[in-house]
Amino acid sequence: MGYLLEGILSVTMEQLIMYAVGAALIWLAVKKEYEPALLLPMGFGAILVNLPLSGVIDQVMPGIGEMHGVIQWLFETTIEASEALPILLFIGIGAMIDFGPLLSQPIMFLFGAAAQFGIFFAISLASLLGFDLKDAASIGIIGAADGPTSILVSQIMHSNYVGAIAVAAYSYMALVPIIQPVAIKLVTTKRERRIHMSYSPKAVSKTTKILFPIIVTVIVGMISPASVALVGFLMFGNLIRECGVLQTLSNTAQNELANLITLLLGITISFSMRADDFVRVDTVIIMLIGLVAFIFDTIGGVLFAKVMNLFLREKINPMIGAAGISAFPMSSRVVQKLASEEEKGNIILMHAVGANVSGQIASVIAGGLVIKLVSQYL
Repeated sequence: MGYLLEGILSVTMEQLIMYAVGAALIWLAVKKEYEPALLLPMGFGAILVNLPLSGVIDQVMPGIGEMHGVIQWLFETTIEASEALPILLFIGIGAMIDFGPLLSQPIMFLFGAAAQFGIFFAISLASLLGFDLKDAASIGIIGAADGPTSILVSQIMHSNYVGAIAVAAYSYMALVPIIQPVAIKLVTTKRERRIHMSYSPKAVSKTTKILFPIIVTVIVGMISPASVALVGFLMFGNLIRECGVLQTLSNTAQNELANLITLLLGITISFSMRADDFVRVDTVIIMLIGLVAFIFDTIGGVLFAKVMNLFLREKINPMIGAAGISAFPMSSRVVQKLASEEEKGNIILMHAVGANVSGQIASVIAGGLVIKLVSQYL
């Protein structure tokens, strides 16, 4: 009883705040079912690492000596030292994606690029608010709407805010169904949201689907070598899916591998959520910049579609542009839901899916470009 009382009395106000943050993440995962595979381990980990003298973090204890904590070891081994977990996760993500809707509508590549606007806007905003370049670049990548990319870039940049960036990236990814409809309605009219788009799917051959990940990897490797790890593993996962002779491996990558890495990533990244590192004014600012990045991603994609409509005879529903972010498949579902709410029977899902998978490629390319550009000035 005495040890329990001593432990309770040693808890700081900052640690209590982190318990509340952890509880909020768990609530979002369980009650709202927002990215539960990641938010739940992150939330529980936030509580674990903030327990007084927590055994999951390296420490020296009187009479015992140095104790090695498992979460700190995992963090230093798999993320800080090698960035292994975020990169390996891309194999599973690639194996989940069918690029068919994109290959049958190549114009959708443009929306994936346009919806990355929030990244560069957020980098500029973070710099203006006083963050140094490596931290500003890491914060801006929250706008990629891609959690693994955000974590990877912040690790490579040696950012001081890895925990806050990870929480912001995954929290806002989970809140896409809430954030995107508001942003879309800000810059579209009811008439624009009711635009119908015909969909006549073009047959995409198996050969094309196999060649696509190989060609993309080679082209991106030539243009942006810093993106090769990201794009290469994403495309490798997709090649496993499409080759047709590795179905067992494809299923394993989509399920066991992706789930295991997501679980480990969530609990491991919580090392950066220790109260002394996380409970700061900077964290609140990062969360706000991340929200701005997501909003401007959405607005950038929508406005790009509206500009295209000035020159097209067959108009594009501008909401398609919002699906160009990397939050797959949530964003495409949000766009379809909005279209159905505006007018029953308006089906634009396949167009939205094409833009959405394009955003997966664009986000990792953007991450590599940011690493390359920023590293030249560090």
